[in-house]
Amino acid sequence: MTDTDVAPVRLAPGDPAPEFTLPDADGNPVSLASHRGRRVIVYCYPAALTPGCTTQAVDFTAAAGDLAEAGLDIIGISPDPPEKLLRFREKEELRITLLSDPEKQVLAAYGAFGTKKLYGKEVVGVIRSTFVVDAEGRIEKAAYNVKATGHVAKLRRDLGLG
Repeated sequence: MTDTDVAPVRLAPGDPAPEFTLPDADGNPVSLASHRGRRVIVYCYPAALTPGCTTQAVDFTAAAGDLAEAGLDIIGISPDPPEKLLRFREKEELRITLLSDPEKQVLAAYGAFGTKKLYGKEVVGVIRSTFVVDAEGRIEKAAYNVKATGHVAKLRRDLGLG
């Protein structure tokens, strides 16, 4: 068995959230540790400026105020370079933190990069996933292969935020 045959490791509630420091859309480093003491929604998405990812980012931006009031910060991670994230943020008027993981190391650590089905074919890529990290840095919720449309509304319901 080669390492390309290995399915991504899936995180589960209670697991420590993998630490990271990645550049944001402005090139500034952002770390998970800097959010300690608050809950964080970490969501992994395939590509900025694509229809599904835009829907998801716009929905998270619309919910950001309510989520912040409930003590939740939002961090989106994709393999896109910071310059593309900046264009995405400006074009869609996003008010959430977008981080760049071109090496896909953080995405892989979260089990959000690996083999997935796309239009009936197996491909290797980013697996759209969402995690809620508690104030101590542990996984509270982990959802893999989420749908872009309606996901934020479902997450709000799951978190008891209506």
